[in-house]
Amino acid sequence: MNRTVAALAASILILCACDSGAPPTGSDQREPFASRYQPLPGTTTLLRGGTVLTGTGERLENADVLLRDGKIVDVGTGLTADGADIVDATGRWITPGVIDVHSHLGVYASPSVDSHSDGNEATDPNTAEVWAEHSVWPHDPGFVAALAGGVTSLQILPGSANLFGGRGVTLKNVPGRNVQDMKFPGAPHGLKMACGENPKRVYEGSGPSTRMGNVAGYRSAWIEAAEYREEMEAAERGEGEAPTRDLRLETLAGVLEGEILIHNHCYRGDEMSVMLDIAEEFGYKVGTFHHAVEAYKIADLLAEADTCAAIWADWWGFKMEAYDGIRENAAILDQAGACTVMHSDDDIGIQQLNQESAKVIGAAARVGVDIPPERAVRWFTGNAAKSLGIDDVTGTLTPGKMADVVLWSGDPFSVYTRADRVYIDGALVYDRSTPESNPVTDFSLGTSSLTGGAL
Repeated sequence: MNRTVAALAASILILCACDSGAPPTGSDQREPFASRYQPLPGTTTLLRGGTVLTGTGERLENADVLLRDGKIVDVGTGLTADGADIVDATGRWITPGVIDVHSHLGVYASPSVDSHSDGNEATDPNTAEVWAEHSVWPHDPGFVAALAGGVTSLQILPGSANLFGGRGVTLKNVPGRNVQDMKFPGAPHGLKMACGENPKRVYEGSGPSTRMGNVAGYRSAWIEAAEYREEMEAAERGEGEAPTRDLRLETLAGVLEGEILIHNHCYRGDEMSVMLDIAEEFGYKVGTFHHAVEAYKIADLLAEADTCAAIWADWWGFKMEAYDGIRENAAILDQAGACTVMHSDDDIGIQQLNQESAKVIGAAARVGVDIPPERAVRWFTGNAAKSLGIDDVTGTLTPGKMADVVLWSGDPFSVYTRADRVYIDGALVYDRSTPESNPVTDFSLGTSSLTGGAL
């Protein structure tokens, strides 16, 4: 069987496994667009004798990780399991699966052409009614490339043209015929907001055209959402009729109820502090600031608010609000006890979040700050899971959590290291040694001889 046929057969088997027709455990099928994700079948697997970074701040040498029934069963030394697939991890490193909290795969799909540009509903400053998942093209080759970089889960967000860009969706990085086959079961929705230059540039002809106009737009929207919420609550108490259903206000009210997380595109420290003030005014929480180039200037405020900062290692200077970026940003945040996350916002960067984190480790070392691997790994595992509200089920190698695991060829913070094996819910979904068996998207079939993901 040639590689293309083998890859096609593997993809069909994966899709059949996903489309079993049974609702995932714990899902509520009454919810609109509920997850249809089904874990792929896996085998009991024992990764033996590797350097283990648990994602909780621990580093274990010559340790084992046992996976069974889609879960982490145990982490330690000298583990055994009858009938397990034994994988020699000597000289290799084991971490939780990589999680990217800011991706546009599927909504700005590859190849980058106008017909694939579905990330920004740039028709109104407030488009809280739209959902990114209704734009996701599951056959974007970028998903497979990200898998080769160890990415097991990712959040797909709308773009940053609007004050309120719409809902994001968290996915498991597995093939699916429909985005609901990939949708992370139980993950809360996020609401994308944007500060600063983008919305005022997009709407400079009609407004808002200034930062003060941006803030007025946020506050007006929250006032309207609070009134909508009050009317709904009054109707539930039998004190009048419920308002006409409004998708935009439904999303905003979900934030006020604490059911939908805020993911806020924001670069400047002063703007982030203003957004924290608005959140206090209307009684909601900012979950994560994205890009957050100047987060180091307000690290104490972020730690106090328990708000994550999702950042790049060294993207800066491409516009004025990105001018004060420094490579030590993540190090300063981490030292202040703030929730620090490394994100991509890029179809190439998503493949190397581990190496982006290594840049920060190096920059910190040059100014006398030591950040060990067991601490930095949290930036793209445990902290990222916290940002997405899924840290109770993934993000660390904790017994009982999803067996989303990467076996690396060496130290994941080395530029020479690659992901050797990637497991999602205990199923081997990527194996660098057998590229012919790795997933390949429908789009890639017939357009490329490469079926193994990233180069």
